[in-house]
Amino acid sequence: MDDSRAWRQALTIIAGTTLLRLLVGALVPLFPDEAYYWDWSRTLEAGYFDHPPMIALLIRAGTTIFGYHAIGVRLFPILAGSGVLLAIAFTARELAGDAAARLAVIVFACMPVAAVGLILATPDAPMLCAVAWSMYFVVRALVAGSEPGGRPVLLWCAAGATIGLAMTSKYTSVLFPAALLIAFVSHPRLQNKFGELGPYIAVVVAALVLAPVLWWNATHDWVSFRFQFTHGFGTPRGGVPGALTREAELLGGQILLVSPILFFFLARAVRRAFEPTPDGHHATLAIVSVCCAAFFVYSATRRSVEANWPAVAYLPAVVLLAADTPLTERAARWLRRGIALGATLSLLILVHALVPVLPIPARSDQIAKAYGWDRLARHFESHRDVAMSRPSFGKTDLFFAAERYQDASELAFNLREHPRVFSLNLIGRANQYDLWDTFNVKATGGASLVLVLDDEPSEPRAIRKLTCCFQRIDRGEGVALTRGDQTSARKRLWFLQGWNGQWPRR
Repeated sequence: MDDSRAWRQALTIIAGTTLLRLLVGALVPLFPDEAYYWDWSRTLEAGYFDHPPMIALLIRAGTTIFGYHAIGVRLFPILAGSGVLLAIAFTARELAGDAAARLAVIVFACMPVAAVGLILATPDAPMLCAVAWSMYFVVRALVAGSEPGGRPVLLWCAAGATIGLAMTSKYTSVLFPAALLIAFVSHPRLQNKFGELGPYIAVVVAALVLAPVLWWNATHDWVSFRFQFTHGFGTPRGGVPGALTREAELLGGQILLVSPILFFFLARAVRRAFEPTPDGHHATLAIVSVCCAAFFVYSATRRSVEANWPAVAYLPAVVLLAADTPLTERAARWLRRGIALGATLSLLILVHALVPVLPIPARSDQIAKAYGWDRLARHFESHRDVAMSRPSFGKTDLFFAAERYQDASELAFNLREHPRVFSLNLIGRANQYDLWDTFNVKATGGASLVLVLDDEPSEPRAIRKLTCCFQRIDRGEGVALTRGDQTSARKRLWFLQGWNGQWPRR
């Protein structure tokens, strides 16, 4: 059970994968959502339209050290990803020893959802890190509570603090304490926990950590909670065929992000954990995994679920797989094959992120969405200077904007001066830019606007909406967003002069 060599190997793997993610994170340009969260970090608040504030805090810390560069934005999210691996290792070690910790680290590090997803500066990295440590502290508290002379209260305090940090990272982390409650109710041995002080202290500590986020939402009409609720549980679309399609996409996405063989072994480990045990520790982790997965299965009946959202369900599943009883030789061979397949898929995606090696058209390639924004920013700057030099331009304020928040944030990051770029949101969904000062609030009469829109054959809807508001609108140059010799999207610049003080409805 105890093997110091296996533990050192687990720590070495964590260090090596951290260096690999840092290298890739420094070389790959920011994706639009990452640039969006970077823009949040320039205005720190206790909450934002889409998510709680943790990702903005991490990005602000990284850019304070390395400036406005990809590695500055991703530094602490990548380190949070390493924290996930470390917490999984400690949890598996607590249940089954050093060799189990090593296996848990290998399995999780080779899964594409971790190897690739934990590079990105998104709320998932700090959320998964906090949930993973919550899992560890809960397991330690359960073990300490069953030992003579154990003192689990401090461990419950730590569990409450990490649960609070998870909920200040992403609201879906509430699934973890909710699933724990179900586990405590359903297992006879764990029902005794309702008579102990520790779990109640954990609830109080988590509420105190989350209090600033609750206060921010209360002062902003609960906008963040309302958005997330409607985002996952809005009006169902497409009827039964649409629901079946979304469920198939969800299952396919999970198999791809975990790898087919590892997906089987994780499901097997969770099923085996429901077999009767006296302490209920394994059953607790299994219930957490099943409840988290079931939530997203239900959510897919109403709205599309992105493939990375259910990643929280894999944290306890990986620990259970590592802590499972010894496998037969045949099963062990297949597990090794699953690890090798997962590692191959992960490395292939990482290489493709650096050099396009997969035969995927750029318009369908999710990785290609990170490329070409620097070129658009250079065109934007040159045409802005030309527009300002025109005699007809006059001495007016000049503002920059896009219709979509992804375009606005990428421009703000890639323009040399990193100016504030408005997202008009005349057609698309509401977002954080609606909570900040908008163009029609900030600008004065006669102001001019350089606007970036998707390139369309006909006049864009946003321009038709704005014709009532400006004296002159000029169609500028089209710019292709390219990766290599392939075009992923096309944008067009528009020059709007002489704002008359009016503004169209959304």
